[in-house]
Amino acid sequence: MTSENTERPTREQIRRAPKVLLHDHLDGGLRPATVVELARAVGYDSLPESDPEKLGTWFREAADSGSLERYLETFAHTCAVMQTREALVRVAAECAEDLAADGVVYAEVRYAPEQHLEGGLTLEEVVEAVNEGFREGERRAREAGHRIRVGALLTAMRHAARALEIAELANRYRDLGVVGFDIAGAEAGYPPTRHLDAFEYLKRENNHFTIHAGEAFGLPSIWQALQWCGADRLGHGVRIIDDIEVAEDGTVRLGRLANYVRDKRVPLELCPTSNLQTGAASSYADHPIGLLRRLHFRATVNTDNRLMSGTSMSQEFQHLVSTFGYTLDDMQWFTVNAMKSAFIPFGERLAMINDVIKPGYAQLKSEWLFRTAPVGAPLASGSPLDEG
Repeated sequence: MTSENTERPTREQIRRAPKVLLHDHLDGGLRPATVVELARAVGYDSLPESDPEKLGTWFREAADSGSLERYLETFAHTCAVMQTREALVRVAAECAEDLAADGVVYAEVRYAPEQHLEGGLTLEEVVEAVNEGFREGERRAREAGHRIRVGALLTAMRHAARALEIAELANRYRDLGVVGFDIAGAEAGYPPTRHLDAFEYLKRENNHFTIHAGEAFGLPSIWQALQWCGADRLGHGVRIIDDIEVAEDGTVRLGRLANYVRDKRVPLELCPTSNLQTGAASSYADHPIGLLRRLHFRATVNTDNRLMSGTSMSQEFQHLVSTFGYTLDDMQWFTVNAMKSAFIPFGERLAMINDVIKPGYAQLKSEWLFRTAPVGAPLASGSPLDEG
């Protein structure tokens, strides 16, 4: 599946490569030191650790524990310190900074405004604080020599009853930093069809939305998200693998739902490390992303919760490079897939692909060519530099 560039990229090349992130939770990506400092500032004394390094370890171990209760507890701690305007601005700004330093040039970061009202903020004040933080983080990134654009996805919790309200909120702040809508939370027992009024409203408004589906509950949640709700993307969608059969001789047969997802180019917001934590795959080698890549699904690579998974976009790609032997060409394929699937206008997506992503990878590939070619040798026709 790789082109003439068959060398695996180094860690530094992976970090420098332009990356696009579509599935990242704001309350799942705080810096451990920020959690400690914000907890101290608001008098929150329930953190399991007060040392940032130990706290970061606790978050990762809790997420890896296999206990749903411990996993959910991690978000209780982060949300508890994100109840003031100042905290939300800070967390959003640091999020943009951290992603930019990791080579992310475009990100859609999601959060549930309804989870940040305990300090007296209104839904509108939450959105405006997060938007302010993202703009501040973009500014700091530029000063540090990095380029990033961050859009917000407003999430409604699927066990609650505020989806239409949050959808209307997302529409009001459209073109003001919010690029779309999402629902999240436990899939089992809370199908997306409970929120059809929100999805119908968004479709009438020609707005974009993604739905967490196909992570824990399987194919029925994917079918409902697409056929009942009309989702533009699938949050995770990793369980589409349940509709794909691979025979002993390597022959692959796709079921009707898998064929539909591939034919319609439905973007899959795959989060390898998080999927391992939730049991969707037993190892990186067994993760469906390898097969989905080979079968040309619209697969994308994402972080989900950087704090809980102890990960970054560079680390996610490093795992895939080490496991599947992916090259810069493969990284570019995933990245262009993601940019094509973003919730910003077509012209802006195209400009990011042609002006930022492809030139960034071309530069890295040219460095590889000059490092490996004999001194004075011309670049061969059809080299990675000529990739369209």
